[in-house]
Amino acid sequence: MPASIILSNLSLSTPDGRPLLSDLNLTFGAERAGLVGRNGVGKTTLLAAITGEHIPQAGRVLVSGTVGMLRQDVQLPAGAAVIDLFGARAALELLRRAERGDAFADEVTDVDWTLEARLASALARVGFDPDTDTELDRLSGGQITRIRLAALVFAEPDFLLLDEPTNNLDRDGRKSVVDLLAGWRGGAIVVSHDRDLLETMDAIVEMTSLGARRYGGNWSSYREQKAIELAKDPATLNLIADSMQGEQLWPQSEPVLKKALELDARNPTSLILMGRLLIVYKRFPEAEPYLTLGIPLDTPSRRSPATERFSTGKPWHSE
Repeated sequence: MPASIILSNLSLSTPDGRPLLSDLNLTFGAERAGLVGRNGVGKTTLLAAITGEHIPQAGRVLVSGTVGMLRQDVQLPAGAAVIDLFGARAALELLRRAERGDAFADEVTDVDWTLEARLASALARVGFDPDTDTELDRLSGGQITRIRLAALVFAEPDFLLLDEPTNNLDRDGRKSVVDLLAGWRGGAIVVSHDRDLLETMDAIVEMTSLGARRYGGNWSSYREQKAIELAKDPATLNLIADSMQGEQLWPQSEPVLKKALELDARNPTSLILMGRLLIVYKRFPEAEPYLTLGIPLDTPSRRSPATERFSTGKPWHSE
């Protein structure tokens, strides 16, 4: 039976009882699916529900196959080494004793003679090759993340669940994750704001307080489909033009405007709405890249005088 994850009429809430998502129905198979949406909408909670660490308020989670989870924050025990993230310390010690001729006769049948080669192969897939005895407190957070990814690959699960896997990684680290997922042939559910990573997806699942919707294709395909949707909806265009307050869940303005023009170029109302939108982005051009789905405006490192206006909910025509 093919591996799958089925979410049926699923309702999720925060630990203090605040509702997050309700009546969610999604199915994941041997595909790479990106979960996108604003911070706090419930993406991480959804992953926890799949692993069984979060109990849904209602509905069912049916998992056929094995799951490996990469979390954002993990507490590591003091003195832990690279090999401990693979859960293979005992197996590696047995292999080394067998190679020295120190293993007992009844232990030899349990020796994994391919262990070191498989460890090296998994680490190579994330572009990092530390000694397996290296203690983790000597490594950076980004290096540990790459090792944890390698450990997931080593375990060969049917599904990878990755929560912001490129956070805290340098350019080479991010590239290694992108390359890893580009070549992954199992299932993967990836929470990310990284557009390069989302370009490797087979589907994008957009999560909002209203629920979740699947779009076939990668990030670029998703943006194209969203642009068509929004361009067909004058009420939505009008809302964007009038005020940038609330959830910033629209793709960048350019594809929306282009699609609106293509779909209804002769409609005076649409042309007026597009004109008003152009004024918004011409007055505050540096804010335009931040109005992409999933990029929070309240991140201090991403604030600017222009984005401050949008993140505080001030209407575009305010001075």
